[in-house]
Amino acid sequence: MISEDDRDAAVRRLQEAYVEGHVSHEEMDEHLHQVLTAKTHSQLASALASLPAESPGTTSTIAAASGRIQRRGAWRVPRTVKVESAFGRVQLDLSRAIIEHPVVDIELQLGTGRAKITVPRDAIVDFEDLRTGWKPTLYKPSRHAGSGSGGPTIRISGAIGFGRLKIRHARR
Repeated sequence: MISEDDRDAAVRRLQEAYVEGHVSHEEMDEHLHQVLTAKTHSQLASALASLPAESPGTTSTIAAASGRIQRRGAWRVPRTVKVESAFGRVQLDLSRAIIEHPVVDIELQLGTGRAKITVPRDAIVDFEDLRTGWKPTLYKPSRHAGSGSGGPTIRISGAIGFGRLKIRHARR
């Protein structure tokens, strides 16, 4: 039996292949139908078989029990960033980071404390899959987000217990 997580991962992989130009719109529709109707892992694997192999080393985990987690400046952003912190502050600044992927997933698992994510000025931000337990996420979309300039899509998911996430676009 296929779990929802398996199906979601397969859909994400298809979407990435489409965004990166590996499959046409028609192929995307066909593969998506196969993924959504698959009942076994072999059917799911066959729906993804024609896609290019996933790049190794595209996930990075940053973890700390307490204290501060901080990334800023010209750091290379992996395809998926997992941030885990029980207590403390998290600050991810992507404004001058090297982003090589059209879609970046940031998975937050935060107990208490604040988190601040600064995204590029032209980035599109999606945080629909983020669960917050205490305070809502603060985010004001930029006028420049998705303005056709090819900015990345930043998808933020996971869970925040007692704390708040603030997302902002870089000023320049």
